[in-house]
Amino acid sequence: MDKFLIKGGKRLKGEVVVASAKNAVLPLMAASILADSEVRLKNVPDLMDVRTMSTLLSSFGCLVKREGKDLIIDPKGINNLIADYEIVRKMRASFFVLGPLLVKYKRAKVSLPGGCTIGPRPVDLHLKGLSALGANLKVEEGYVVGETKGLKGEEIFLMGNRGPSVGATANVLMAAVLAEGKTVIEGAACEPEIVDLSNFLSKMGAKIKGAGTPRIEIEGVKGLSGVEYQPIPDRIEAGTLACACAITGGEVRIKNCLPEHLTAVLEKLRECGVEVEEGKGEIRIKREKDLLGVNITTAPYPGFPTDMQAQFMALLTIANGKSVITETIFEDRLTHAVELQRFGAKITVNDNIAIVEGIKELSGAPVMASDLRASASLVLAGLVAKGETIVSRIYHLDRGYERLEEKLNSLGAEIRRVSD
Repeated sequence: MDKFLIKGGKRLKGEVVVASAKNAVLPLMAASILADSEVRLKNVPDLMDVRTMSTLLSSFGCLVKREGKDLIIDPKGINNLIADYEIVRKMRASFFVLGPLLVKYKRAKVSLPGGCTIGPRPVDLHLKGLSALGANLKVEEGYVVGETKGLKGEEIFLMGNRGPSVGATANVLMAAVLAEGKTVIEGAACEPEIVDLSNFLSKMGAKIKGAGTPRIEIEGVKGLSGVEYQPIPDRIEAGTLACACAITGGEVRIKNCLPEHLTAVLEKLRECGVEVEEGKGEIRIKREKDLLGVNITTAPYPGFPTDMQAQFMALLTIANGKSVITETIFEDRLTHAVELQRFGAKITVNDNIAIVEGIKELSGAPVMASDLRASASLVLAGLVAKGETIVSRIYHLDRGYERLEEKLNSLGAEIRRVSD
């Protein structure tokens, strides 16, 4: 297993380019099942999650190959409709294949998903939406087994107890594009990744209105064609790099990002005393003054993203004053607080609320990542901590960031990847 050795205290400076969004690419890969010919996704990062989805699609009989930075998926050879537990357990996004398989092949057997340990993430809304379209679904021995005589459009309310579900919205959207008649999704997720999926499906020939709003209307079509498509930039990687710059008191231009997808994050950085300059397809981050404490409450898009909560907690450990972080999306997504305490951070956690009292300086320490975004928060703390930090279990990090250490090193960080 690899780990990072980080020598802290280096001020980040320079330019860095953001990769395409992991959370956009994975549903696009699943949606490729719907095509009647080859799909080419441009500039796809080489991530563990992308490799896992590639393995899953290959297990169905898809031809999946890389040509440079592009990923080519040809679904014409699909001859297996079982998504095996040994693959699906590694990544929750594997469950995206259920909707496409059901609508195109009228049956599917998909293992219940795994992924990061950040609290319960039930698939009940996925099943509710697909059942409303006419799928007969049951859970047997850890698998969702589904069949249908043909999905038909319906009006579906998908809002859950904690707000809209991005995954359920994506799964129902993919199923609805080939369903007979009109489907209306009320309470749909509004994330940019849903808009990107809609744009991809529309380019393939789907008829979709309202993506990016709580109401999406889909008129089913007979078939979808293969296309070439460029996924959106990764807003979470861009936000992570912005926090890395801010925590080190650096000055960095972050290219290939869409500032409009980061409004809540950039506003909180400004509240912290960080200079933020938005440009066309880029942002410039600069910090010269001390950081200021802020209060953060995670919320569905366009609110503050839960996927940036851990990185901001690291940032706030050295901010002046007290900060309060409230996590409303996942029940168990503050586990990184314990590891940040190993740097000397003063953090008190009570249920879904973390109170952070900023200190002058963190001290390097051996720490262990518990999930993808927690990994990033520990790397950020290591960048500013005095002395050496060892971050173990960085396979979590590799699931969602392509060679993050190389990007940070190009800005002046000192990170070495070593094997145990």
